[in-house]
Parts: sequence; C-alpha cells; structure tokens
Amino acid sequence: MATRVQVTFDASDPHDLAAWWADLLGYEIEDHNEFIAGLLDQGVVGPDDVTRIDGRLRFADACAARDPDGTGPRLYFQRVPEPKTAKNRVHLDVPVAQQDLDAEVDRVVASGATFVGVNSHPGQRWAVLQDPDGNEFCLH
Repeated sequence: MATRVQVTFDASDPHDLAAWWADLLGYEIEDHNEFIAGLLDQGVVGPDDVTRIDGRLRFADACAARDPDGTGPRLYFQRVPEPKTAKNRVHLDVPVAQQDLDAEVDRVVASGATFVGVNSHPGQRWAVLQDPDGNEFCLH
C-alpha cells in the first residue's frame, strides 16, 4: 500500500502562499468552514485562532491545498515568525513542456515568483525559481 505524502511549507502568510501554489498547480484550497465553526462553538479554538477569507472560516495560521484529482501530494502551509534564511534542502519540480519553458517562466514570474536561473543537461533545460516566500522550485 502506497503512503500519501504531504509537503509542508513554512510561510509568512500561509493563506496567500497556499493560494499562489494552488493557482500554479491547479489545486484547490481546502475548505474547513464547518469543522472550524464546530471547534469555535465547542470552545476548542477562540476568535484569535481563526480568520475569514471570502466569507469562510479558516485557521489563522495554517492552510492546505489539494489536487482535485487526488493524485498529487497535499500541500500544507503553516505560519512561522522568521523569514527564510537558507537554501531549501528539498524542493518541488513542476513539469512543463520543454518548448514552453521560457513562456512558463515569464508567466510564473508575473504571478509573483522570482527567477533564479536556467540550468541544463544534455537534452533537458530547467528553470530555478523562488515562490513569493523564497522557497526554491524548478520548472522542468
């Protein structure tokens, strides 16, 4: 039996970063409105633990996005107080058609990513970028 994987991101604003990655990958932001409402009603969480986005309750310091087809990993975003200070030891590779690489780099940079550079190996080019919080990823 295969194990499902979740990739966790530290973020200065988990909701903004989750929305950015969801847009890039075609993912959906998970909606836990009813669950959170129940936790509020039970006193398990308080008003400072939640926020409203588009009229829906969300946890203030965490957010998740999922593949609507159920095949990709769940992405979890958690608020941390400190900024990113070093290179990632793990990163995501996002596949794109080789002939579309330059246009995809332009599109992703226009959406808030930072371009780092292009690398190549015989028969393959890939672009290294950073998401709005500075996490490295590759388009390949």
